Amino acid sequence: LLDDHPSYIFVDEDYSLYISDCENHRVMKWEKGAKEGTIVAGGNGKGNSLKQFCYPYGVIVDHLGQIYVADHDNHRVMRWCEGNEEGEVVVGGNGQGNQSNQLNLPKGLSFDDEENLYVVDCCNHRIQKYEKI
Repeated sequence: LLDDHPSYIFVDEDYSLYISDCENHRVMKWEKGAKEGTIVAGGNGKGNSLKQFCYPYGVIVDHLGQIYVADHDNHRVMRWCEGNEEGEVVVGGNGQGNQSNQLNLPKGLSFDDEENLYVVDCCNHRIQKYEKI
C-alpha cells in the first residue's frame, strides 16, 4: 500500500482499509485484494471548502458506509458519502475554539454501540460526545 503520509486507518466489515493521507489532504480506500486505492474523500488540494481537507486525521465509517473525517486544521468533522464530490460539516466548522460548537485540532474519532460520535478534541484537552448524528 502506498500513501504519502498515512495518519489514521479504519477497517470496515468487508476488510476494506480507509486511510487518511494527511499531507495529500485526502482519504483513500483500499478494498481487500486491491492493487490500487481510490480517493473517497478530499483529494482536491489543501483548503477549507466542502471538497477539501486541511490535514485529515481520524477516519471512521458508519454502518451506512458514510465516511467521517477529523479535518484537523479546519477544526471540524466532515461526513462524506462515497462517490460524492463534497462532504458536509457535522461537528465544528465554527472556527478554532473551546465552545461546545467548536473544536481545536480534532484528531481521533469513534462510535459507540448507540451511534454516538466521540471526537478527540486535542488542543482543548477533551473528548467530545455528540448524540447520534
